Amino acid sequence: MILKNSWGFLSLLVIVVLSSCGVYSFTGAAIEGKTINVHYIENNARNLVPTLSPTFTEKLRQRILSQSSLAQLNSDKTDYDLQGSITAYDVTVASINSETSAKNRLTISVQIDFENRINEKGNFSQVFTRFADFAADRTVQSVETQLINEISDQLADDIFNRAFVNW
Repeated sequence: MILKNSWGFLSLLVIVVLSSCGVYSFTGAAIEGKTINVHYIENNARNLVPTLSPTFTEKLRQRILSQSSLAQLNSDKTDYDLQGSITAYDVTVASINSETSAKNRLTISVQIDFENRINEKGNFSQVFTRFADFAADRTVQSVETQLINEISDQLADDIFNRAFVNW
């Protein structure tokens, strides 16, 4: 009985130490720094949607801040610097049914430049792309808010994983 309690206590202690040291989190992220500057992500796509940049930027910031112990600072003296732009916002036909469109697809791409000032091997510049399909009998405007939120969540996850989980 004492041996079981000792192992349980030791296991709990290891979990507490690893989760509080700032190097490892339960998301699998290895984060050594304390601060990040997530710049406003401008919309440079051909199709300008007024809500896209603020929605995506906020989703990205919230994903990083909620899944790490990093603090957002608007400074050039942070441990990490993330900036970029939305490069594509396109609606295309995803599938055709009897010579008419059955589904349409909204695709969003973002170019991200990530600087890891603690370990330059973590630096990257990459385009991330995600899409969502919607019924062709719906207009893009009728589903736009929902799709932007859905795709922004997916892109934010991809960027977080690339920057901190190193997949």
